[in-house]
Amino acid sequence: MSRPKYYDDPKPMTAERLLLRGGVLLATAVGIGALGGWNKLVRATDHVTVSIPDVGVVARQMGSLSEQLEASRGEAVVVKLQLQRANAIMENSTRYQIPADLSAAIYDIALSEGIDPSLGYQLVKIESGFKSKAKSNMAAYGYTQLQVPTARFYQPGITQRDLYDRDTNLRIGFRFLNDLLAKFNYDVHLALLAYNRGPANVNKIISRGGNPANGYSDAVLKGFKPITATVPSVR
Repeated sequence: MSRPKYYDDPKPMTAERLLLRGGVLLATAVGIGALGGWNKLVRATDHVTVSIPDVGVVARQMGSLSEQLEASRGEAVVVKLQLQRANAIMENSTRYQIPADLSAAIYDIALSEGIDPSLGYQLVKIESGFKSKAKSNMAAYGYTQLQVPTARFYQPGITQRDLYDRDTNLRIGFRFLNDLLAKFNYDVHLALLAYNRGPANVNKIISRGGNPANGYSDAVLKGFKPITATVPSVR
């Protein structure tokens, strides 16, 4: 009885078969080297044994790739914000016919104080017409028309002269408006009226059943187009 065919002796190892096997070994080695973290290739007489990948190394590599991806996303967000800032600064510089450095200061300081830059531009326009040396008959000074007692609540010891400093004036004025927004439950109209008439006066009028509106908030909000989501919808 003859043996099954699969029991036959293997064919002789010819030069052609040796060359083919060498190619397979080389391709396998290259693939393993490219993946990294695999154990060494073990070559036996007639077979090749490849161990399982090092799970710890693979996990670390995946974590590194994930971190790189998140970093790339973060960089993309930063670039987008920088472009948005540059466009807004130039657009408002043109719209209000003001120097680019003043436009940039209003934009940046408004954001840092929690005010939508568009509201910041409108406030400065109505209060001072973008004039750094503006002074009212109510002894209010600078871009946001601050009175010294109000400014000293935020910066003790500040003087009238200090209020003519651009960044100081914008910072305190926008911070004051942000506080009024919180005080009046983010009702932008009431916050602006309080900025103009004083919060105590607005509260007194409301407590008596009156309407504190005097046209000021409408003037500031005319043409107001939010740049960010900082300020809630105007009510």
